[in-house]
Order: sequence, then C-alpha cells, then structure tokens
Amino acid sequence: FWLKPSSNFLPGLRQKPPPRICSSAMTQQVQPAKQCESSPNTKQMKEKAAQIRKSFQRPKFWVMGFGWCLAACAGAANVIAFKSWNLYASHVTGSTSAIAFRLEGYHQGEYVSGSLKEACLLVFSFLCGAYACGLLIDKNQVHFMGKAFYGLALILNSSLLVTAAFIPGRLLPVCLVAAACGLQNAMCTSHFGAIIRTTHVTGTVTDIGSTLGRISMIYIRKGCRCSKLDDVERAEVGVDARKLAVLFGLWSFYFMGGLFGVYMENIIPGPPQRALLLPAAFTGSVGLFYMACRQILKDYIKKLERERFEADLKEAHDVLAHMGSRLHDLERNDQSVVELDAEMGHMIDALHEVEADFENLVRTHSRMLERQESMTSKGTKGSAAV
Repeated sequence: FWLKPSSNFLPGLRQKPPPRICSSAMTQQVQPAKQCESSPNTKQMKEKAAQIRKSFQRPKFWVMGFGWCLAACAGAANVIAFKSWNLYASHVTGSTSAIAFRLEGYHQGEYVSGSLKEACLLVFSFLCGAYACGLLIDKNQVHFMGKAFYGLALILNSSLLVTAAFIPGRLLPVCLVAAACGLQNAMCTSHFGAIIRTTHVTGTVTDIGSTLGRISMIYIRKGCRCSKLDDVERAEVGVDARKLAVLFGLWSFYFMGGLFGVYMENIIPGPPQRALLLPAAFTGSVGLFYMACRQILKDYIKKLERERFEADLKEAHDVLAHMGSRLHDLERNDQSVVELDAEMGHMIDALHEVEADFENLVRTHSRMLERQESMTSKGTKGSAAV
C-alpha cells in the first residue's frame, strides 16, 4: 500500500510528465543542426543528378523517327540480300569471322578461295561506304549551314540499292548493298554516336540488356520501391529510360523492316532483288526532298530551336518568381523548406536546359559569322588580284 500509492488516496505523490515546451525546444535546437549537416549532401546530390540528366539528351522526335525509318530500310535490304544471294550484306562481324574460318581451311588444304573472296569483299565494301560518308559529311553533328551533303549521301545510298536491284551476278550486287549499308550506318553514327547503329542490332541489343540490368539493380537495392530512390538514382533511371526508348525503337523498326522486306520480295514480280527498290525509294525521296528544301528546313529548325529556348527561359523565370514568393512564406510555415528544396531541383534542371539551348544558338551564330567572314576575305582577295 505504501510502496504503490493509489491516485485516490495520495494524489499529491503522482509524477507529472515533463512539459512539452522543453521537448519542442530541444527539437528546435537539434533540427537546424541536422539541416546544416544534410544540406551540403543534398546540394551535392542535386548537382550530380543534374549532371547525369545532362549527360544524355534524347534526339528530337523527327531525327529519332528518321533514324528508325533508316533502320527499317537496312533490315529490309539485309533480308532481301540473303534471300537473293544467300549472303548478309551488313554483317561485318560474321564476314570477319568467315575470313578467319576460310583462312584456316585454306591452310588445311581445302579449296575455299571463292568464299574467302566473298567475305573479304563484303568487309571492304562496307568500309568503302563508310569512307564515302566521311568524305560527304565531315562533322560529328547535324548542321545545315556547312558543307555536309546529307542529300547527296542519301541519293548515293539509293543509287547503290537501285544498281544492286538490276545488275546481274551474285557478288557484285551484294557488295553494292554492303556499301550502301556502310554509308548509311556511318551517316547516322556521325551524329548520334556509338549508341545508334541502323544497319545491325548486335550493339543495340547489348545496350538494351545492360541498360535494363542497371535499372533493375537500382530497384533491387531499394527493395523495388520507387519512393526510396534518391535524386541521383532517379536521374540515372530517367537517363537509362530515355536510352531504352531510342534503342528499343531501333530494334523494333529493324525487325519490322526485315519482315516487310520478306513479304515484299514475295509480292513484287521479278527476281527477289527487285524488292530493294522499296528502301531505295525511301532514301532517294528523302535525299531529293532535302536538297530541294534545304533552306526551308534550315529556317524551320532554327525556329524550333528559338522557340524551345524561349520556352525554357520562361519556365526558369517562372520558377525563380515562385521561389521568391516561397521565401516570404518560409518563416510562417516550416513545411515550405521541403517544398522549396524540390523547387530548387526543378529550377536547376530548367536552367541546365536553357544553358544547352543557348550554347546551340551561340554555336550556330558563330558558324554563320565564320562563313560570312570567309566569303568576305575571298571577295577581298579576288578584288585585290584584279
């Protein structure tokens, strides 16, 4: 009874709970310290996430669609070449392996000079097509003001396919198709880099598998819950997802092009190689359209770049204005700190997009000035000579 007093008999001996003011005061003292410790890490993570997002910019939709259509043309041409001459035109890896295999057979005393000649000429033809692309397109980016003959490269590609469709024989036509594939592949690679291959899908499937593996590992580490991903991991997943969209589109169009080529080879009358006229018609028509409407396309693309730059600049301005209003409400509501942090990340992304668009505009303007200066200097030298 005395060791455990009852509340009815001894109300004065009850212990009072500690006041809540002290607890909240301690929380207020500890919370800024935690914010000071976590804010540098958060800032570094956001900067790293912005750099990751900036590392890969998905091509414009019309450029990506054009690359997919070229992949479909290459898939159709490769299938038609195998159906017509029992040789793949764009398989440089297989042709190189065939060279090694035929050389081993030659040393064993087997008569394989014909097969060895075919494999060597296929590799050499593909190389010649890529070499021709380097002569016509001497820049590693799409530009319409320089001396890059995109239209001529597409027309040359179409001419090679048309010639292969009508020329008799077996080795010469397939070598022409291999040269067309090399020209097309180099033309796309010169702009997109090694991620885009339109005439074969070995590297494409490899990139799809490795990208899916990276995304899966990020989710496995976080227990397959999106809410546990930090800013850097979200940026990595976003970049890999954009890459997957491009790569899976390439593989799908290459497959559909091969399927289309098989059916068209059965429908079009005449020899099987006549079906090469379909991909030749696409590349030739696009090349002629480009050469006829080059100035219109140049002005249209410049207009799109300017509109995109203005939209990104307006978005960055709106985000900054919204942040200014949030700063005034910061003292009245502590929850605004978290929302302000998210707005800062959005503002950084918008500013990076504005920076990229501004660099593109400056690069285009400087290129135009250089061309005007070169033309002026040539005119001055000509008048001095006269």
